[in-house]
Amino acid sequence: MKAVAIGIDLGTSGIRAALVDARRDVVAITGTPIGAAERGNPDAWWRALREAVGALAREASLIDVESIAVDGTSGTILPVDAAGCPLAPASLYNDRADPADVACVARVAPPGSAARGASSPLARALAWRNLNGRAHLLHEADWLAGRLCGRFGVSDWNNALKTGYDPALPGWPEWLGGLDLDPALLPEVVPPGQTIGRISGPNARDLGLPAAVRIVAGTTDGCAAFLATGAIEEGDGVTSLGTTLTLKLLSPRPVLAPGYGIYSHRIGSLWLPGGASNTGGGALAKYFSPAQLAALSARIDPSVVSGLDFYPLPSAGERFPIADDALPPRETPRPADDAAFLHGLLESIARIEAAAYRRLADLGAPLVKRVFTVGGGARNPPWAAIRARVLNEALPGVELRSPRALDAAVGTAGLALA
Repeated sequence: MKAVAIGIDLGTSGIRAALVDARRDVVAITGTPIGAAERGNPDAWWRALREAVGALAREASLIDVESIAVDGTSGTILPVDAAGCPLAPASLYNDRADPADVACVARVAPPGSAARGASSPLARALAWRNLNGRAHLLHEADWLAGRLCGRFGVSDWNNALKTGYDPALPGWPEWLGGLDLDPALLPEVVPPGQTIGRISGPNARDLGLPAAVRIVAGTTDGCAAFLATGAIEEGDGVTSLGTTLTLKLLSPRPVLAPGYGIYSHRIGSLWLPGGASNTGGGALAKYFSPAQLAALSARIDPSVVSGLDFYPLPSAGERFPIADDALPPRETPRPADDAAFLHGLLESIARIEAAAYRRLADLGAPLVKRVFTVGGGARNPPWAAIRARVLNEALPGVELRSPRALDAAVGTAGLALA
């Protein structure tokens, strides 16, 4: 099959580029690092993009590429002039806003808005209220897409969500008028997957791409990673077993539950609510190294119930499915056998996962039907078997599925095919 689309994933440490065919099968994937000191430098993003696409061209032909889409970290923003030139270093997704600006947003934004919070990109944007020469407030994926096609000032439903955009309207809400922010700075927002322009002539020649390549509105890295798995149906969930336990679920309606840190992205006609628990790999790392986890897991019989009832946490405090900043870890009594102890920890994390999906259902999402698993924990077969047993006990009929792909760039390439 011909390679017809490229997905660009701008993550926290570099760029990944995926080349896919019309069936969304991966033809090639490449990556280029971005040093920590340059993470907020848009020129470094652009250099990494060029290098990543150049590496794709060395692995496969780009002659049939028809479209490109870009995803980026949710909430990384920058101010640009009318020509798209950055006027300041980017403000990263995990930067903290001035407390006074956080309070300004809190006074006008409704309780369920994703624009609230200490790292709110909308609150961080207020720091640029007096910056001369501003034409647009953009997210990093917006800027790279604009650099490719020469059209700046366009964003997508997902990247704009934490900046205050309301995809249910869809539009920028009236309450933004209560802030000291020129509404003309806010980008035009379109659905992910919509064509926003064609690649510029110089970029087509420089990158070795056809002149008619479409540049397509992208999404956030989290949404792109969800799409990469192959989850496409109402009731499909994706669990990420990383340092923390995070999950997202396709729903016919949005779920807004700020008390649990839940907000909803929009994916086509469906919604993508998600939540994050503090349990996960970080709680296991308190006791075991990766090598110990592998060796001890091999001694576990996942069909056997451990009989232990833990709530593993790296430290006090939980967000979801229990909202309690003071919730203490519960990891006793500890068996003398480390494999038995790990068995109880893994089983307990699986119960928290089941409770999290049940909590989403209680808040208005559908009951999960299929679960795709990503993250480092997905490579632990005994844990997978424990999860299959525990999830089916708590949520009868749920099916665990292997993801189609694990790279967010592949999900973004799928958007480019839309």
